[in-house]
Amino acid sequence: MQVIMAENAGFCYGVDRAVKKVYKELDNHPLYTYGPIIHNRQVVEALEKKGVTIIHSIEELDQHEPGTIIIRSHGIPKQDYEEIEKRGYTIVDATCPYVKRIHQIVAKCKGNGNILIIGNKDHPEVRGILGWCDNQAMVVQTTEEIDRLHLPKDEPLGIVVQTTFNRMNYKKLIEKIQKKGYDVDIYDTICSATEEIQTEAYKLAQQVDKMIVIGGKHSSNTQKLFNICQSQCENTYHIETLDDLELNVFNEDDIIGITAGASTPKNIIEEVYINVRNTARI
Repeated sequence: MQVIMAENAGFCYGVDRAVKKVYKELDNHPLYTYGPIIHNRQVVEALEKKGVTIIHSIEELDQHEPGTIIIRSHGIPKQDYEEIEKRGYTIVDATCPYVKRIHQIVAKCKGNGNILIIGNKDHPEVRGILGWCDNQAMVVQTTEEIDRLHLPKDEPLGIVVQTTFNRMNYKKLIEKIQKKGYDVDIYDTICSATEEIQTEAYKLAQQVDKMIVIGGKHSSNTQKLFNICQSQCENTYHIETLDDLELNVFNEDDIIGITAGASTPKNIIEEVYINVRNTARI
């Protein structure tokens, strides 16, 4: 059995930066995060044990004593910043710089034609982006949704994309939009780290018999990574931790690839890798 670990896997810059900001603030009480700091259950539970409380909505702020609140890497709508400050909380902003750039772009585009966001309308990053253009944007993630677009072709159309969006799907959507003849201003805002992880995973999945993708069950970027790998390797497994992995599904002559989403801590990745590799030696 051969085990190949992807070089680009696990915490991206934005996630690593956000988690470090929480640990830096642990001496400040009360301490909150606005939503789970990342989509990884193990990290979130570890922080809760250290006294970090998750606040899920503006309304919930009124149920707690004001303290320090950390904005997660996904970012939040502009109005939410204002509401949090009104209630006397001290904000520590851990919004990923790549996401911040999108906020600035849509704020600039607002009032100058139409805005199109390529991404998942239910993802917190996209909800945050919408809040920086007063919800004056359309969100699409499929070619069918683009077919239903009927926008004035004599008005500018600014396009941004969710940082974790699948690069190959993004290209297909952009080609479809361009064929409709709109006056487009395209901002390629896919995170470079996300693209590197996805590209390497795509190539690795072509070379192996079985593929393991490590990451939170509610992590958008991990789910996209799983879909990419599964498209190239039918026997692809999505796990959160080693506990989810059935080691007996591997054969002694298998070539196994391992990658991980941007919200997966290094220690979890290493534990899976070491155990799979040790199995290969038995």
